[in-house]
Amino acid sequence: QGTRDHHPAHVVLRDRLLATVIACFKRHGAAPLDTPVLELRETLVGKYGEGAKLIYELQDQGGELLALRYDLTVPFARYLATNKLSTMKRYQVAKVYRRDNPATTRGRHREFYQCDFDIAGQFDPMIPDAECLKVMHEILSDLQLGDFIIKVNHRLVLNGVFDACGIPESKFISMCSTVDKLDKVSVGMAPVWGWVAGVGQGGVSRSCSTRCSQAHRMSSLGSLLQGSVTLTVKKFLLMLREGLGDMKLLFEYLTLFGITGKIRFDLSLARGLDYYTGVIYEAVLLQQEGQAGEEPLGVGSVAGGGRYDGLVGMFDPKGRRVPCVGVSIGIERIFSILERRLKASGEKIRTTETQVLVATPHRHLLAARLQLISELWGAGIKAEMLYRKDPKLLKQLQYCEDTGIPLAAIVGEQELADGVVKLRDVSTRQEVRM
Repeated sequence: QGTRDHHPAHVVLRDRLLATVIACFKRHGAAPLDTPVLELRETLVGKYGEGAKLIYELQDQGGELLALRYDLTVPFARYLATNKLSTMKRYQVAKVYRRDNPATTRGRHREFYQCDFDIAGQFDPMIPDAECLKVMHEILSDLQLGDFIIKVNHRLVLNGVFDACGIPESKFISMCSTVDKLDKVSVGMAPVWGWVAGVGQGGVSRSCSTRCSQAHRMSSLGSLLQGSVTLTVKKFLLMLREGLGDMKLLFEYLTLFGITGKIRFDLSLARGLDYYTGVIYEAVLLQQEGQAGEEPLGVGSVAGGGRYDGLVGMFDPKGRRVPCVGVSIGIERIFSILERRLKASGEKIRTTETQVLVATPHRHLLAARLQLISELWGAGIKAEMLYRKDPKLLKQLQYCEDTGIPLAAIVGEQELADGVVKLRDVSTRQEVRM
């Protein structure tokens, strides 16, 4: 369960999708990286919050406790630490594995692709973060998936709200996991912060939840910067100073990039992974249909990421700190959307890149076909022929139509005598002798 075979048309569609994503990564100067599908179990455990229970663990096969990689971020951090690297801009496209409850119709699988873009290094604040958001914006625009928004928050802002609401620091990470689920228990409404009270992973009092609800009403970054809340303002602003300073600077850069129209500050965005330390973000596609005047509804997250400055140090013997920020594109969910569109349109996808079919109209001309196709292959031309000694010409031309091959190179007895080839345009049926 949760895995699938992709038939040739699906693979072609997926390759187109990946080509668009990779082209954007390369445009921004990222270098390719590949890491093993297997990692030590200890490398993965303790990095994913509640997601740790979804790690695929393997039986001991000779003294090492291994697991299948859960994402591409932790292996990247491990790679930086292992190779003592402090600066790198990389992209990686690879499969990851999660022992999740599959929902294949919504692009939720146990084996799926992730496409990651990350910037590691000590740089001036928010410049790499802004570029990651720009990358996300470019990819979603290039794919023409429809309207979308990119939600942005900051872990320090979120932690400041938790602190001001009286939530113990030991509960911050579990609270992030809880808040991250709010969109799953809300149906076309603002997130239900009251759900946190005394239940779920938070384990906090109802009074704390009430104050969290007050904090959630601060829907804009401006209201936070002005301290227009009913909490203890001085303490609140003191806790949030660094996070708010980052957010203010980030939005200045995003304005210069011209993408703030798609960016929305969202205090309920938490992203439940343990390793995030700063700015976090998530892209959501919006439904196109709806009643007039209604807010578009989200149809699911298709990309996300954030800053994780402490992760590399977890794998470095000396605890060396390497600041990192990145974005991950959820290819499977996007692919499921494109797949539905393709089915609705009735478009037929070519599954090969064959340029010409070598054909013969008469019997006993197999040698001529083999000689001609060998010359075409030698010239770098993508060519095919039917694997029959004496196929009928009509069947050969029908194969061209069925598979989308545009040209047929026909060699008959007269062509052999004249030392020429008849080239036929399959769609127009026009022929020239060459």
